[in-house]
Amino acid sequence: MKQTSKKVMTLKTLNKSNVWDAQENDIFRMWEDAEKDTDVRDNSRHYMDIIRNAFDVEEIKIDRPEVIKKYEDRGCKVGQIKYADCNTKWAIKKKPILRVTDLSYENINHITAAKLIEVLERNFGGGWESLSQSIRDIIESGFDISTTTLPANRLKKPGGMYEKKVADGFEVLEIPKGLWVEAIFAKEKPEQDKPRSVFMSNGEEDDVDTNEEDEEMDIEDTYSSNDDDDDDFDEDKLTEESYRTTFDTDPEDLELADEEVSEEEIY
Repeated sequence: MKQTSKKVMTLKTLNKSNVWDAQENDIFRMWEDAEKDTDVRDNSRHYMDIIRNAFDVEEIKIDRPEVIKKYEDRGCKVGQIKYADCNTKWAIKKKPILRVTDLSYENINHITAAKLIEVLERNFGGGWESLSQSIRDIIESGFDISTTTLPANRLKKPGGMYEKKVADGFEVLEIPKGLWVEAIFAKEKPEQDKPRSVFMSNGEEDDVDTNEEDEEMDIEDTYSSNDDDDDDFDEDKLTEESYRTTFDTDPEDLELADEEVSEEEIY
């Protein structure tokens, strides 16, 4: 998880985004601290719903040592929570982010670029374009993404895009495609460039910049950039620009001739 500035969280300041900064022990602590707060008691279901965004929570109805041990063996923390005027034991476990479908606008800013590459590698097969547009939008709300596809023996040429991106702090995922390799570069966006959520005074989250359908969300298109490789042109050599798989130009603006060039003729 990313290291964030530590502020003491309470149930009242908890929301669907910052709950991902909490750990299991934090939940038990916050709940215990708020037990005497009438407002928390009256809205306990609301706070539990927020917690469930980032945690698997289960009430332990059979309080026996062997049952408790089974929960602990699954990686759960077990503790007492006063919920709905009843003191019962609960098993709580942070939800893992293992698949691209686990990514959301709420948790994308709480993982590192290395973790993102790990998630992508576990799910990948077809490359960046094989992801749904909604997943790509979520990822790009928190990370700068660039891609390129090159012959395997050209990908890491000195002074090329790969070397420059790694030197600039990007994590990279390589996806073999026969004799070619697609490289996906990911780097956490600066804090000021990320879409921000607006939090109400009572700790609830207002739906600003966290909805996938928000038309005002400014997601930077960084699939590829012609500035990434300034190598001198050499017509006898392959260049990265010759094999770029993502372009900023609208095909309709190219005014292509009626006769298309076949893929065999390119090679």
